Amino acid sequence: MVTWMSWRGVLRRTGHVFRRTAPAIVITVLVAVAAGLFAGSYSFNLAHPTPHRVPVGTLERDHVNERFITAWDDRLNTELTVRVYPDEASALRAVDAQEVFALVRNKTGSDRDVALQLVPAAGASVARVLQQQAPAAAQAVGVSLHTTELRPLQAGDPQGLAIFYITLAAVVLGFIGAAQLSAHAGQLRLHERVLAIACYSALGALAICAVVDWMLHVLDLPAVESWAILAFTMFTCGLVFTAFHVLVGRWAILPTWLLLVMVGNPASGGAVSPALLPEPTRSLGRWLPPGASVSAQHTAVYFNDHQYVTPFLTLAVWCTAAATTAWVWRRRRYPAPSTKGTQARHTG
Repeated sequence: MVTWMSWRGVLRRTGHVFRRTAPAIVITVLVAVAAGLFAGSYSFNLAHPTPHRVPVGTLERDHVNERFITAWDDRLNTELTVRVYPDEASALRAVDAQEVFALVRNKTGSDRDVALQLVPAAGASVARVLQQQAPAAAQAVGVSLHTTELRPLQAGDPQGLAIFYITLAAVVLGFIGAAQLSAHAGQLRLHERVLAIACYSALGALAICAVVDWMLHVLDLPAVESWAILAFTMFTCGLVFTAFHVLVGRWAILPTWLLLVMVGNPASGGAVSPALLPEPTRSLGRWLPPGASVSAQHTAVYFNDHQYVTPFLTLAVWCTAAATTAWVWRRRRYPAPSTKGTQARHTG
């Protein structure tokens, strides 16, 4: 009997310790798994960028250009999609619309000279890959290559990564701010929480613009448009966390991190151009908040007269879906304030 009672005590204490430490055990396992998935996601998508159907333009499809492009295509181990434009104006419109990453033309009308005009602003990583293989392709077909740049990157951002970094800041701080509201301002009702997210999004976006542009001069940003894109991004990501918090409570950081950071950021096309990303990352990225934000910001900075509505619609859809989810299920986490006190005062 003594032995049995002793074992019962041990089991009871063990069960108590397990219940007390279970959340820590779960978190430890999840963090370990997430670390591997995080590293794998970025390594798979960004470590070995490979061109996939890269569009390039030409003004005339003569044998010199075709020989060079064929050799260039072989060197790249990919498929260059050649688009022929009838005149200079059409080709430049295609550049401004980000339809091509380079223009190839016969420089002098002879069969010995090819002019290659790269468009780094359309995709810095693509431009680097194209430029690396162009000299060898020209040498293989015996032509002289003359390389210039259309729409170069800004001087403060020679690698073309600053837009990715400011978007990353907006994405991460957007949902971290909402997480902090849940942890330290849990008494807020849903509409108050949304208002707080909107306020820190507006101020945070302004701070990003001020530091990156006005203080450090890394990027020359179109102030109002860049501020609006960053604020919209932070607000959307904050609402995404809020929706997950309504649905899964304290574990909301996990699906938010998975969606926005582990999947969304590598697929955004900010660190590596979408043309170099593998499938399905390349197709998926533009429909997630980080990819939509990078696209809108990139166009605002380098192709301001050719802004597209699709990135803004994507952010709006995510924003609306998250807000609707939080509103429909709000009673699970943010119950309405009690009316007992009010009734008692009226009774008194």
